[in-house]
Amino acid sequence: MQATATVLVYSDDSRTREQVRLAAGRRPAADLPPVEFLECATMPAVLKELETGGIDVCVLDGEAVPAGGMGVCRQIKDEVFRCPPVLLTIGRPQDAWLATWSRADAAVTLPIEPVEFAQALASLLRTRLSVGA
Repeated sequence: MQATATVLVYSDDSRTREQVRLAAGRRPAADLPPVEFLECATMPAVLKELETGGIDVCVLDGEAVPAGGMGVCRQIKDEVFRCPPVLLTIGRPQDAWLATWSRADAAVTLPIEPVEFAQALASLLRTRLSVGA
């Protein structure tokens, strides 16, 4: 098992980024390594970090402004080689079809429900870490 897993968290709202960190905790599941969070408040910062590499999962805020997480997700799925899995936060359950359009690997609604979020994040981390990407 690798020493840590790196989760990129994108939102223009620091409170949303904090919700993500608190919901995931230090380790979202006992069978996973501890998580290190890399926070980004802008789309250019997300693209720079993805270019650098080492990201295991991206958590993108679908309600972010001016670049929403859904559009960012679709762009990185098209442009980033071996793009990490994406967990998208959405404003309403009815927006799930937009998460599908954006090619997100999973979606949870805001406000974040900690157990649901941790389970979704853990599932994506298990998939990513098992393939050794």
